Amino acid sequence: MHRLRFFLYILIAASIFSCDEKVVKIPVVDFFKTPEKTFFRISPDGKYISYLKSYKSKQNLYIQSLESGKGFMATSFTDNPVTDYLWTLNNKIIFTQDIVASDSLKMFALNVKTLNTYPILAEHNVRYRLFNANKLQPDVLTISLNKRDEAIFDVYHLNINTGLLKPYIINPGDVVEWYTDVDGKIRLARASDGVNATIIFRPNEKAMFKPVITSNFKNSVRPIAFIGKSNNFYALSNLGRDKMALVEINAQTGKEKLIYKRDNADVAGIEYFRDKHRLDYASWEEATPRKHFFNDTLKNVFNTLLNHLRSNEIRVVDRDSTEKKFVILTYSDHNPGSYYLFDVGENKLSKLGDVNSSIKPADLSDMQPIAFKASDGLQINGYLTLPKGRGKTNLPLVVMPHGGPWTRNTWGYNAEVQFLANRGYAVLQVNFRGSTGYGKAFRNAGFKQVGGKIQQDITDGVNWMVSQKVANPQKIAIYGGGFGGFSALHGVSFHPELYKCAVVQHGLINFFTYIKDAPPFYKPYLKMIYEMVGNPETDAELFRAISPVFHADKIKVPLIIFQGGKDTHTNIAELNQFVLELRKKNVPVNYILKNDERTIFSNEANRIEMYTEIEKFLEANLMGKN
Repeated sequence: MHRLRFFLYILIAASIFSCDEKVVKIPVVDFFKTPEKTFFRISPDGKYISYLKSYKSKQNLYIQSLESGKGFMATSFTDNPVTDYLWTLNNKIIFTQDIVASDSLKMFALNVKTLNTYPILAEHNVRYRLFNANKLQPDVLTISLNKRDEAIFDVYHLNINTGLLKPYIINPGDVVEWYTDVDGKIRLARASDGVNATIIFRPNEKAMFKPVITSNFKNSVRPIAFIGKSNNFYALSNLGRDKMALVEINAQTGKEKLIYKRDNADVAGIEYFRDKHRLDYASWEEATPRKHFFNDTLKNVFNTLLNHLRSNEIRVVDRDSTEKKFVILTYSDHNPGSYYLFDVGENKLSKLGDVNSSIKPADLSDMQPIAFKASDGLQINGYLTLPKGRGKTNLPLVVMPHGGPWTRNTWGYNAEVQFLANRGYAVLQVNFRGSTGYGKAFRNAGFKQVGGKIQQDITDGVNWMVSQKVANPQKIAIYGGGFGGFSALHGVSFHPELYKCAVVQHGLINFFTYIKDAPPFYKPYLKMIYEMVGNPETDAELFRAISPVFHADKIKVPLIIFQGGKDTHTNIAELNQFVLELRKKNVPVNYILKNDERTIFSNEANRIEMYTEIEKFLEANLMGKN
């Protein structure tokens, strides 16, 4: 109670001094244009910097020599952007294109010295994963593809000089993840039947894989890397504990040794430097990101950088093999981020580029950690972003449920949140039960609750905003994508008194078809989905009760719906019919379908159109009403 009273006092006090703040209306295009420069990498020998930059609204590959300072555009695609790339150990770059129109993958090799670019792989209707570079065979790339069977990922060796693709490991059918050792050989994997997961190991490439650890879907063991040349590996595990912790596992016995844990949060990430077989730091999320360092090398680098970049979060995104040069990304809740090159020997920090130089941090709003009690007493955490210059009470509110649902909101720059705050809305993000990062019990509390207590947590968060006088109860909208889109539709279906309108991006409207039409590569996870969400056969009554497609008659408020025609998770014909049913019932629906997009709108013109329409929609339905 004291915390709530203090929170309210701060809001009221702050409003006295903030009403006269000058608010700069930032253009939509400035928030959502293609990043100017991003995905910076450094060559293993430390001689080149590479990055992606927009050229005619498509991401292309650029390279800069650190010796001469000269930069050049390595690719000039105007049809399909470069989507991913990596450096090999002999100064070649492997990059890919996702061809949305034909649902195909193209992979190219670029010789940095000669600037010669040539294709090495072209496949239709596949997904892939690139593994780390191989020191022993620098001209051979290890890659997993669902080429043989859409539901199964086999492992191949791809010769980057000739394009020859040779099978390396044929998946027996249940392996969902492969892990390489320091020499690029795969000796560890994770198999799953959907309910139980098994870590399997082989001491060498001639031996058979044998099970090491078996756990069910309520627990988790996620391998990170082999520890040098040994058979032990680091992993994140919550076996026998509530929170994910960093452990060392003996691959022959499965015995676990605790390395680092937190009592109040899951350890979520590990920085491991493969070139030196060294553990650098563990990271986790509390109200804001946190780190624990295991060695002084990187700790000293971070401390030096913090002296130059006060109040910014810092992330190492790449380094050369000798650790003489680091590429780092700095960001905050106000700042989309900037990339820097740090030369350790010269103690010199050089700016490489901004993710979005059009955004001025001083014009944006604070993302404030919040906590409240759900109606059943469970503590729920989240974030509240308040608009500048509008006071701190009686505000129009947009609640943004996250997707997943087994993901979470984190502190940092979010273009959508800042865009909405800049337009005068308070933005509430709720890490409802089932969200990750808060431990196993909190995550598991969301099982079979996608249309139950998860939605109640969101509703409780909105009601708390009203009770704290932050939100105007007559001006509340709900806005989400994927599972967040389902939550938006669920909210306006079952709480019509609470919301005035809803924004839905690639929303889940029918759990029956969502599971039935899942892409083939999701099949290994179906049994787990049955346990976590529900089984279409045994839980048919539940699915019918919560799926928006069966409740069009309950929706009365205006909707705006965005959908990519190439989204493999959505039944477009069913969505079209749902929109027709809503319109028959005189529900105002603005439905925007883009046939050249997948789940997320990657085309800049489509993206700008979407957020322009969202701005007009919210203005008409929230700002113009008392």
